[in-house]
This record gives sequence, C-alpha cells and structure tokens, in this order.
Amino acid sequence: MVESTDPSSPASNGTNGSSVISINGGNSHDGSCNGGGKQASDGFALSIQSSGSGFFGLRNLRIVLLFAGLGVSCLLLYGSANPFAGFLPSWSYPGPAVSKVNSTFNNLDRVLKEASMEDKTVILTTLNDAWVEPGSIFDVFLESFQIGNGTRKLLDHLVIVALDHKAYVRCLKIHPHCYALLTQGTDFSGEADFMSADYLQMMWRRIDFLREVLEKGYSFVFTDTDIMWLRDPFPRFYTDADFQIACDFFGGNPSDRNNAPNGGFNYVKSNNKTVEFYKFWYRSRIHYPGQHDQDVLNKIKMDPFIDDIGLRMKFLDTTYFGGFCQASRDLNLVCTMHANCCVGLDNKIHDLTILLDDWRRYVKSLPDANPSLSWSVPQDCKGSLQRPHHHHKQNG
Repeated sequence: MVESTDPSSPASNGTNGSSVISINGGNSHDGSCNGGGKQASDGFALSIQSSGSGFFGLRNLRIVLLFAGLGVSCLLLYGSANPFAGFLPSWSYPGPAVSKVNSTFNNLDRVLKEASMEDKTVILTTLNDAWVEPGSIFDVFLESFQIGNGTRKLLDHLVIVALDHKAYVRCLKIHPHCYALLTQGTDFSGEADFMSADYLQMMWRRIDFLREVLEKGYSFVFTDTDIMWLRDPFPRFYTDADFQIACDFFGGNPSDRNNAPNGGFNYVKSNNKTVEFYKFWYRSRIHYPGQHDQDVLNKIKMDPFIDDIGLRMKFLDTTYFGGFCQASRDLNLVCTMHANCCVGLDNKIHDLTILLDDWRRYVKSLPDANPSLSWSVPQDCKGSLQRPHHHHKQNG
C-alpha cells in the first residue's frame, strides 16, 4: 500500500493514472469518506482516489484487492489447521522463542479463578522445560489423571506453574490453565541437581508462591509432577486439618509430628493460620542455609509458633498416599504414588511408566482383582540416591 502524504504530489491527486489508498486512523469521523460519507466502524477510513482515465486505476485496485483476498484466505487456512490458536495470545503460538510474557494474559487472579472448584480450591504443580518436554515426566503425570479412578475431571482444576518461558509456551499448547512464575536473572529450564543452588532456589520460590495463593483466598492441593494420581484423593483428606502433608515414612498416627513429611504433596486450606505458617516457613530458610524446604519443615514442625497460631497439622497415611520410600501396597485403596527416594529424571520416567502399566493391569482385572497384585517398582529408582547421576538428555 502507498500512504498519501502530500496532497499536491502526483501520487496524491491521481494525475499519473494511478489509484491511491490511504488509511487514516483515529476515532473522529467527519463523514468525508467516498460513497456518501459512510463512516468506518473501527475508526479507520479507507479512501480510494482514482485518476480521470479510470482504467489503470481500476486495474491497480483489482490487484490490491486480489492480494488482500489471498491474505485473508491464508489466515483462515492457518486458523483451521491450528484450532487452538484463537485461544492463545498472539505471541505464544507456535512460540519457538518467547522473549517476554504477556502480563495481561498471564494474570494469576484470572488463572486461579478459571481453574477453581466451587469452594475456591485448585490443584497446583510446578514445571520447568526439562520436565515438560514431549516424552518427559509431564506426559506420564497427565496420563495418570486420564486412567485414574475419578481423576480425569480433576484436570479441569489443575494449574501448571511454569518456571521458565519454554515450559510456559509448551503448557499453553496442551493445557488450559497455565501460569508463568519467572524469576528475574535466573534460568530454571534445565534439570537441577538435587540440593544444588538452582534446586534450592526453585524449592523456596515455590514456597513463597504458595503463600501468595493462600493470601488470595484459594485453598490448594500441591503436587509434584512425579506423583501419579490414581484415585480422587479428596475423600481421604482430613476434614479437621489446616495443613496436611504426605510422608516419606508414616508411623501410623496422623497427628504425630515425628512422621517424616514430604513437601511434594500437601493439601492446605486458605486462612490466616496457613498464611502465617507459610511466611514462617519461608523466613526459616535464613536460619537453615543450604537446606531445602522439606528439611526446614522437619526442623520447624515442632516449633511453638505453630501451636501459638493454632495451625492444625496432620500427616497423610502412606496406605492412601504412597511412594517409592514407603509404598501403598493395597491397590484397592491407593490414591497417589510418588517417585520419592529417587533421583534422576530418566529413572523416574522409567519407573513411573512401569507403575502405570501395573495400574492398567489392576484395573483390567476388576472386579476380581488378585489381592496379591502389587507394584513391580521401584526398579531404576532403587539405589539411585547412591549412584552417580547423569542428566536427562533434552530434545531439541
């Protein structure tokens, strides 16, 4: 297109037999458009000036309209080939490289509201690029919801909290509720070694974020992505607890603070007590430098401050919320299984894939399931804490 700038120029007055298309922006309409003063509805006036000869002007106009039509056709074809593109922000699809996040679209209040249950409860998990790439552990995590008993509906309430740009863009392609929790000057995209500086920073950033969710009035179930959801866990939660957490090892008494908690799975109700507890938990990292959130929780769970604020803390039975540390042996009761007591992303993917195969065999055998049927894992995870760890090889 040629934009007219000088009314006295040949291009502007049409003396050379050409047509000029000028686009005038703005909200004011003076009724001066050709064709009886009709106003453009979106605030842009399209004017076409033709020379006296008419023929060449008409010919050029037809060429312009032809290319415009081709452009519209391409857009329509693109939309039909990518049915989700219309629901994504323009910068994020297909998104090979995103330099910044659209803060209007990436709004935590909006994401929580859209994912919330009627009682303002959401399910949260955190991901980085290494965990969300195709064929990685995130696929196994989502598959557990699909094949679990009464768990598929819970995907509607799952918010994926992405810790880097790549994870956020991939999340937007496969899940409706995504939030980018980015830390300025820090790259969380790779697989962080257990207890490394990056690992610790990710864990503590997560604790502070969960405090923010509570302050917004939302209760949550937080789940690590290496936890398989096999049954709806809500019927197994305690009704009289503010904060309840899964265990690596459970001693039998849900109120006994000597149980060994695991921060990868907890159900927390939003109230003043839990907000204060999460603030206290986050502050305590200063007093225990170089330790992650779970170790610090083990230090502070006996602190008088918890009783002073009246927090009701309980520990979840591994019969229902098991893992590789202490497995839930009864497949008729298990709700979740965690690849805990295991390091190495490849080890987790291998064993959790086998675990889901075990679950499928169990479901297929119902209603006459063999009572001796149990898990055939851990395999690669067994002893992984003592073996040298090799990083997961990422695609692309």
